[in-house]
This record gives sequence, structure tokens and C-alpha cells, in this order.
Amino acid sequence: MNYLFMKTSCPVKAFFLVFIAGIPLAFAEPPLPTPTAAQYTYHEQERIMFVCLDPCTWQGREYDDHSPVLDEMILQKLNTDQWCEAAASWGAKQILFVAKHTGGFCWWQTDTADYSVKSIPWKKGKGDLLVELVKSCAKYNLNIGIYVYPGDDTWGAGIGSGGKTKDPAKQEAYNKVFRQQLRECLERAAKYVPVTEVWFDGSCVINVNDILEECAPNAAVLQGPMASIRWVGNEAGRLKADEAWSTLSKEDKATGLSTSVHSNPDGDAWAALEVDITLYDHNWFWAKRNEKKRKSLDELVYVYYQSVGQGAVMLLNSTPNTDGLIPEGDIAIYKALGKEIDRRFENPLSQTSGEGDTFELNFNKPTLVNHIDIMEDYKYGERVRAYIVEGFVNNEWKILVDGEHVGRKTIRWFDDTLVSKLRLRITKSAAQALITQFAAYRVTDFKVVPTEERRSIWQQCTTFNVDGKQEMEFDLTPFITEVGQWQVQFQSNSKIRISDQVLYQSGQASTTGILKRDRKNKNTFNINRTAVITERADIRLKLKMKGDGTGRVVIRKR
Repeated sequence: MNYLFMKTSCPVKAFFLVFIAGIPLAFAEPPLPTPTAAQYTYHEQERIMFVCLDPCTWQGREYDDHSPVLDEMILQKLNTDQWCEAAASWGAKQILFVAKHTGGFCWWQTDTADYSVKSIPWKKGKGDLLVELVKSCAKYNLNIGIYVYPGDDTWGAGIGSGGKTKDPAKQEAYNKVFRQQLRECLERAAKYVPVTEVWFDGSCVINVNDILEECAPNAAVLQGPMASIRWVGNEAGRLKADEAWSTLSKEDKATGLSTSVHSNPDGDAWAALEVDITLYDHNWFWAKRNEKKRKSLDELVYVYYQSVGQGAVMLLNSTPNTDGLIPEGDIAIYKALGKEIDRRFENPLSQTSGEGDTFELNFNKPTLVNHIDIMEDYKYGERVRAYIVEGFVNNEWKILVDGEHVGRKTIRWFDDTLVSKLRLRITKSAAQALITQFAAYRVTDFKVVPTEERRSIWQQCTTFNVDGKQEMEFDLTPFITEVGQWQVQFQSNSKIRISDQVLYQSGQASTTGILKRDRKNKNTFNINRTAVITERADIRLKLKMKGDGTGRVVIRKR
């Protein structure tokens, strides 16, 4: 029997036609993970602006301690149009609004809490900041994202709890309150603009799946059981190139707390990455002293390269002051960022697109280039697995850059090179490559901000001595010094077994998934610290250990 194989191209899948006795039969390659419509809409926004305002702004803190400032919350100059103008100035397509932070203060009219706009002088207690903001978003053609913290200090559901109350007797009542709060926020917002994101900071143990499906069916969700996008895993604005894939395993996605370290080009699920970054170094909320920590233009542009330039979404914070306005210095840096991105990438020297393995840009004369960007049609999956970009220099091809991941967009830079042609070669792909853009640029006055090392060396915390089975507690507070992902390892020359491990943050057990045993080493535990480290931080690991001998506890940033 004779067989003839012929590969054909299709925008959804690659097919092979197998001719057996002259009869063609089509066999599809295994489908790649692809984004849902909601995930795609979210991803295409590219740039998002956080808005963080809370009683802690008046307290000069990162977390509300319920000190008495409500009478000071006059907000005499508040202008949500100004916030939207700031977002638009640097190209953001969505505002993510903190409608309720950890302290439980609600920025909309609600009967679920007295600790809300009803209890402040602004508009004599009749104001609704959420509604004002979404009306401004409609005016400026911006989408809205909603952040309603699952925990609530007023109910004893602290940082990292995911909404679990310290007093179990209060859990059912708080579940009803939180569900109502989330529903109110989503329904109010959706009356005016599309809700494209819902943020559950540090996961959510309260079942709100039905509310999300009913009130925000077109929104991407960060963290929790319904998570469809991922936190990068740090607040430094950094993303490693080999962790930039939008794909991961279904098992990791199902945890609701997966990050960039779970990226896998051969994964069977889709969840794009969101790279969040403060404007004031390590501070999400305004205080006059924090303005001195404002990041430079060079730093913010580099974050753009690290996030958008590696196929992720850039989430940049803004923080109105006690007048209700974003400070003028912040406004200036947002405008400068938008202008700089446009200056670099608005007008390519040449560009092309199409299907296939090879793409060329021809110049009329030798031309200086130092940047390229490549985009693939990721609606059909991240297909490219390896590529090379070459320049035709002195009548021969010279490799300028190579890589593996393309995704929504990859931006690469190199030294000024005089070329007459550029060539993109896809050297490995999971299916027919669908390139929506291959473009060349020359960026003048280009600076590269050095990236920081993400994984540090092991550092000893303490030692232990175990004789039989014992309960132990380890204070990790001095060692976990910033938001991010950490690893704790128990090392011993004798055999030890660890069980019943629980991470406590500020005295309360963290939700499932914040602490997770490593798959490769049963005595190593991964910690996903999502809360900002402040002077009140208290991070302790409690567990049971069985064995006979001594050892040491070591920790490192993952």
C-alpha cells in the first residue's frame, strides 16, 4: 500500500492529508491551548493602570489600621476624569480600581458596611466613588477592573486569609457580606463600561463562581478558583524570558495561585501573565514622603520591555493623594512614558506579516537598526518555539538575536547595525507560524536598565533538633523581606518527615496554596508572599517533624 503525506496550512490547526489508495484522509495535529474571548480581550489591552486609594492614604501606611481618619476624608479636589486622563496618557486601556482593600473600607454605597463612603465628609456621605470612576472610564473609552479584597479586618479575615475568618462562627455571615459586596461592585460597574478584570489578591476561599459567571462573564480573573490570568510573582517589574509563556499545566492553573515560574511551552492550559509594578518604590499608597521614591522614566520603560516586550500585560500603579488627585509629578512621568513608547515604536522602519517560516524586510539602502518586534496571532496558540533574526551585512547574513518565545509580542534590541535586509526565520514551531508583525526600528538615546537576579542563594535561617515527633515553629519574618516567591528547605543528614505545615501571616493561617510542598524535594516548601512587607509583618511556619537528628533551615528568593 502506498502512502503520500502532504502538510497543509490552516489558521486554526495544521492538518496532514494522508492519501491511501488515492483517498485523502485528514488528521489534525493535537490542538494547542488558546485564550478564551475574555482572556484575549484582557490581553490585548497591553497596559493597565492601578488606582489605589484607602483610609491608609490618610494614615500614611500601606495597610489600614483603623486609626481615626474618616473625618479627614474630605477629598475636596477629587476628579476621576484626571485619573482617566493619566491612564490614557501612557496608553493604558483599563483602570483597575481598589474598591475595597484589606481594612474593609468600601468606596461605594452599600448596606454591607458602615466603614464606607457613608461615614466620611466627602459629599456628605452620599458619594459613590466607584460609580464616578466608571462614568469617567466610559467618557475616556477605558475598561474597568475591580479589586475587592476577599479578606476584611473588620470581620477578622486578615492578610493572606483569602476571606477565612479567625472566628469560624463568623464565616457564614461574612461569606454573605462578601458575596453581596462583589455583586454590587460588578453590577454597578457593568452598567457603564465593560468589566475586563476581577482581582482576588492572595486568592479567595469564598465561593463566588456563580457571581463571576453572571456579573462578569467577560472578565479575566486574577487568583482564586476561577483564575484565568497569572501574577508574575514579584513587584519588581521583572519577567524571565524562559518563564514568559502564556501556557502552563491545568494542574498548576487550578491552584489559583500559579505565577510565571509555572510557565510551560508544552502546557495544556492558558493563563497570560500580568506584571504589576509600583510607581513609588515598594509603596502602593500615597504619602508625601513616598513621592521621593518615584521611579524614573528609564526604569518604567524597561518594565515595559520586561512585560509587554515579552508578551505579558503591564500593570502600573497610580495613587491619588488626600485631595483626591494624582500628584502632578506622577502625571508628568505618565505622559513622558507614553511619549517615549510612541517615540520608539510608533513608526517602524519596515514591517511585514504572514504565514510561514521565513520573513524578510528589504530596505532601499543600508539602514541602521537596533530593535525588532515580533508578534504572532496567539488566538490560535503560541506556536513559535524558536527563531533567529539575521541582518544582511556586507553581503552576508549575520545573526542579531535569537530566542524561543514570541507570543503576543516580543521586543528585542541589539547594537546599532547597518543592514540592507532583515530576516526572521522560525526554526521550530508547534504548528504553522502565524506572524502578525515583524517590524524593525532604530531607537536613539537607548538605555538598558540592568535586570536583577531573581533567584538568590540559600541563606540559613536557623537550626533544628528533632527527637521523635515534635511540633515546631520557625520565624521567617527577618528573611522574607519583600513581596514575591520564596523557598524554605529543611536540610538534615538524617531522615526527617514533615507534615501539617501551615504558614501564618500576621497571626492568621494562610489560605491553601500560599504554602506548597515542592514537587521535586519533599522537604522544600514554596511560599507565595503577595502582601507588602511592612513593620507589622509577621510570617511564621508551623509544622510537625518526625525524625532523629539535627539539621538546618535555609531560605531563598525563588
